[in-house]
Amino acid sequence: MAVLKHNFATVLKEYALITFGIVCYSLAWDIFLIPNNLVGGGVTGVGSIIEYATHGVIKTGYSYFVINAILLTVGLFTLGRGFGIKTVYAVLIASLTLSLGGDIIPKSFIQAMAIDNGKLLSVIMGGMLAGFGIGLTMSQGGSTGGTDIIALILNKYRGISPGKVILWIDVVIIASSILVPSYTPDGTLVPFIDKIMVVVYGYILAAVLSIVLDWTLSGSRQSVQVFITSRKHAEIADEITHEFHRGVTVLNGKGWYSQEAVQVLMVLTRKNDLNLMLRSIKAIDPNAFVSVASVTAVYGKGFDAIKGALKGGNQGGKSPEKS
Repeated sequence: MAVLKHNFATVLKEYALITFGIVCYSLAWDIFLIPNNLVGGGVTGVGSIIEYATHGVIKTGYSYFVINAILLTVGLFTLGRGFGIKTVYAVLIASLTLSLGGDIIPKSFIQAMAIDNGKLLSVIMGGMLAGFGIGLTMSQGGSTGGTDIIALILNKYRGISPGKVILWIDVVIIASSILVPSYTPDGTLVPFIDKIMVVVYGYILAAVLSIVLDWTLSGSRQSVQVFITSRKHAEIADEITHEFHRGVTVLNGKGWYSQEAVQVLMVLTRKNDLNLMLRSIKAIDPNAFVSVASVTAVYGKGFDAIKGALKGGNQGGKSPEKS
């Protein structure tokens, strides 16, 4: 029963954070980018170009859903079941929020937050919010799909780096906005010189989004080392092993003041799991002595792989276990 409760709480937390991350990503477009006729990379960038070209008739969310549905289908047949229910859920939520956000958010709020502050500040704020949203979603095992799927397909059959593929796709998508007629929400055709600046802003957006995405992922994947001294060390070790699926090392020690033999548990875990683990330890032994220290990096099963250690093995520094 305890295992079921823990698993349910974990899944609920993951989907709640994925939802929050996707909403942040969609708000970046609905508030800062689309009202300023700005373009970014990925499927959302393609959707925004289509929306501008059709006078807002085809919303970004509609194109986002259709393109992702096609890519997810192709990815299912070429890559297998690598993209699970979390990706489908994230795509559905993003499609919904991108389609409805512009109609629900008050125009006066968008005017004050984005349009009045100019395109450059909107690019920076939108990029930060979008990067945080994608990073939060990815940290919980979700994905916005899109060009990620194309990159993985090319990596599988051509051995091309996914990072390079995504970068060049984004470059092409942003640059292609020059070739497509673009209209503002009031129906005014955007001059060619302004479209050149939109491309420049698009590249700034991609840079800001990438930096914030990396910061968010690095923060969510930070690890900690926990030492636990308790008379109920066996119960605590079982709890950590079975409920948190983390390895526990038992170190034999001796309390110098008491001259008694003690067993010290050493655990390495992700920082975002720490609070729940501490509550579990306290529930078993309120008098347990616990010390926590941040670690620079952890390599091995359940954490990161040593990059370049094994050719053809786990590459890209991803964990062997599922996110």
